[in-house]
Amino acid sequence: MSSSLLHPPSHLPPTTALQLSQQAPKIIKEAPGAISTSALQSLFAASETPELWTVYENLLLSCLRTGDDESAHQCLGRLINRFGDDNERIMALIGLLKEADAPDNATLEVVLKEYETILNKDPTNTPIAKRRVALLRSLGRVSDAVVALIALLDFSPTDGEAWAELSDMYFSQGLYSQAIFALEEVLVLQPNAWNIHARLGELLLMAAKGSPSPDASRQLSEALKRFSRSVELCDDYLRGYYGLKLITTHLLSSPQSKSKQSDNDNLALPDTTTLRQLDELATAKLGEITRRFSAGEKGWQGYDETEITAAKTLIEKDSSVTIR
Repeated sequence: MSSSLLHPPSHLPPTTALQLSQQAPKIIKEAPGAISTSALQSLFAASETPELWTVYENLLLSCLRTGDDESAHQCLGRLINRFGDDNERIMALIGLLKEADAPDNATLEVVLKEYETILNKDPTNTPIAKRRVALLRSLGRVSDAVVALIALLDFSPTDGEAWAELSDMYFSQGLYSQAIFALEEVLVLQPNAWNIHARLGELLLMAAKGSPSPDASRQLSEALKRFSRSVELCDDYLRGYYGLKLITTHLLSSPQSKSKQSDNDNLALPDTTTLRQLDELATAKLGEITRRFSAGEKGWQGYDETEITAAKTLIEKDSSVTIR
């Protein structure tokens, strides 16, 4: 059985998710509990392992990603037999399959009402609360989704995933300051999350470049620090180096950004020499990552191809500017 089934399928490349879903009928047939029709039989027909039910859940999600609804329903049946349909996590999976089976928005609205009925009885049912947020957003009701997510965070303020989703929804509406605040809350909970540091750097950079304001210089300085912290925490993080390359290029070509800051500013930008060194570091690392990925070297194949392409384009653009 593939070890990929022990990881959330949302983080798997599409090709890997497709391979797993294609193996679903065989996995379901051979996995423990294949002939179970009740919870009692499921317990005694075959031995359980800690990974078994994680495999079923992740296989279900992979099958949904690739349109194999039949295998997804079989996985759900196994999970219901084992945990019952009143388990919060199982309730969310049942709702997810209903969403996948829905032929139109009217049917999705019915599913949404079911979620609201469940939450009226138990407002702290986190899996259902999250499914409600996701469904509201998929229906285009982003403002309602934001309100629902804020309500979720009222009783679960340490949910980093919810804060990250709230940041993304604010960003989709062009509300940069709110998006930045929400992502800063994620870092309070997960200070060493290098991907969040890089994402915060991206938001700060977009905010500074999108609508010039008195805060632009501070935002650029903070973005530089976030990208630098990201690659400090993860030496091979492509998005961190990509962001570092973007901002150093911008600052080196816009000296006025630096001149707006005073020397005693705690977020003052580094001098030109340091910026050039950071730019060279980012360029060299992006070049190494793209070269090793393209060569098919072992241990360098976990990157997204679109990000690799973007990195190559950025390096080539920089090279052409330098030659001129």
